[in-house]
Amino acid sequence: MIDLSKLSANRLKSAPYSWAQIDALYSPEDAKALARTYPHDHFKTVSGYGGAKDYEYEARQLIAMGSHEVVNPQALSRAWLALSDSLRSAQYRHAMSTLTGQDLSHAPMEVNVFHYGPGANLGPHPDLDDKRVTHILYFNETWNPADGGCLQILGSADPADVVAQVPPVIGNSAVLVRADNSWHAVSRVVDGCRSSRRSVTVTFYRPGSRSSMWPADDPTPLHPYSEPNNATLV
Repeated sequence: MIDLSKLSANRLKSAPYSWAQIDALYSPEDAKALARTYPHDHFKTVSGYGGAKDYEYEARQLIAMGSHEVVNPQALSRAWLALSDSLRSAQYRHAMSTLTGQDLSHAPMEVNVFHYGPGANLGPHPDLDDKRVTHILYFNETWNPADGGCLQILGSADPADVVAQVPPVIGNSAVLVRADNSWHAVSRVVDGCRSSRRSVTVTFYRPGSRSSMWPADDPTPLHPYSEPNNATLV
């Protein structure tokens, strides 16, 4: 499903920290199938304001932390089951290890699916110290950067210090190697946006880490994700 040669043949940028933008990950046919069958089931609302970072979005498990188990597979299309298999493969880990220069062959991994609807955002932050590498994949067929929802690579904690911006268009992706200065954010999705910003985050952790997104016995109720009123499903 994923063209792994795009990962292993790429090179990380060194400024403002180690990261890469990698595009055209899928064939046109697979890209269309993934975008049009993007999951809308078993989401929870995640939000927080006034702490180290502000955030608000909808999240769904795809692959459970450290278990390689696909979560709620009965609700996924064939394309999404195939993508899940690709992400669980040893070949994907090898390609990511080659790209980042880190041995990720046995690193605990977690994969989550996200909808960022109108008003959703993720404030400037470096990832938590227990994270080693993050791969963010995007699934909107089209997207206007003026609507927000773009990954912003930052040179500092200042949200205006934007070094690069990655729109969430199908096939686009970004790899971030965690560091104390690996500042990044997701720009706020504007009110009235007619579609959610859609992404999947693959996170490789240090041994012994636990999921901060899905803690054990999480009581948060799950729900289907509904598009904004008058939204266009793409």
